[in-house]
Amino acid sequence: MKIEKDFLGLFKHKKPIIGMIHLKGDSDEEVLERAKEEISIYVDNGIDGIIMEDYYGDYYQLVKAIEYIKSLKLDVPIGVNCLNIDAMGFELANTYKLDFIQIDSVIGHVQPRDEAALQEFLKLYRSRTEAALIGGVRFKYQPMLSTRTLEEDLQTAKHRCDAIAVTENATGQETSMDKIRAFRNEIGNHPLVVAAGVTCENVTEQLMICDAAIVGSYFKDTRKDTGDVSARHVREFMDKVKELRCKLND
Repeated sequence: MKIEKDFLGLFKHKKPIIGMIHLKGDSDEEVLERAKEEISIYVDNGIDGIIMEDYYGDYYQLVKAIEYIKSLKLDVPIGVNCLNIDAMGFELANTYKLDFIQIDSVIGHVQPRDEAALQEFLKLYRSRTEAALIGGVRFKYQPMLSTRTLEEDLQTAKHRCDAIAVTENATGQETSMDKIRAFRNEIGNHPLVVAAGVTCENVTEQLMICDAAIVGSYFKDTRKDTGDVSARHVREFMDKVKELRCKLND
């Protein structure tokens, strides 16, 4: 399967930071209003991309939030992660002309007998979309049913997605440098996205190896997924990333 798209080419800057919208709220109205506020904070503080995810919300709330963000005609890439129902992430990307899709696992989370079906699923749906695909390997909360080595699974994953996402075991948990290095050593120049646990303290070290980061919990006022996005936290983080970019350009 060779259906490649230039994930990093979507972004204006090196080492792009993608802000997560979790769709938190107790009603449809509150979910949408909170999403509007969070999008505004991200845009005002220089985020490089935004991903819409039904982490707290449902599918219909996800659709409404996507319709809203697309209406803004923002000058940053927009992505989607429709949790647990991967096909709908592709459908949403196609319907709303989104730039990228995240799938939490592209290998190893199904029984070995089902890997062939997963392979064909990804081949079929990737052939039907213009969106780039970020795919997790040994991703947080995903079952690990693979009978193959990490190295073998990473080699297969390179052909199943346009960027590979790495995390530790939970939302907000720092991704170990050992795991990041193991992924990088195996996948070579294939884009690598650290997708959990990035902080002001570790972002420089992690982005010296990774090509991009997805950040959600750390941007919250409580530094937890249950909190509210803080403009100050986003601004401080992006200032740190800008420092790194300046060093890379020297």
